[in-house]
Amino acid sequence: MHLNFDSEQPIFLQIAEGLEDDILSGNFAEGSQIPSITEFSVVYKINPATALKGINLLVDRGIVYKRRGIGMFVSDGALKKLREARRRQFYETYVLRLIDEAKRLELSENDIHDMIKEGFL
Repeated sequence: MHLNFDSEQPIFLQIAEGLEDDILSGNFAEGSQIPSITEFSVVYKINPATALKGINLLVDRGIVYKRRGIGMFVSDGALKKLREARRRQFYETYVLRLIDEAKRLELSENDIHDMIKEGFL
């Protein structure tokens, strides 16, 4: 995970998204342990409260859970939850904008389909 201290995005959000990315890419499987708050604070030289805030976002969403005295773990079903959330976000962020721009340019659905298909080649 890489944290960008020059970004306008708060560090705690970068931590949460970075862990989400790691779960989606298979770096942390469901049931596996994630780095501790202390590890985050030492490795990235950040305040432990900042790391905790980012991880708590994932706890609140049911992506990770705490086992008292042991650590934090990826929840069962986390991968499915993350994929569904990211798909909705992808649709709202990219697809709707694509459709709006396509309409302004008078591109048909087939034109867009062909462009997307070409992009996958």
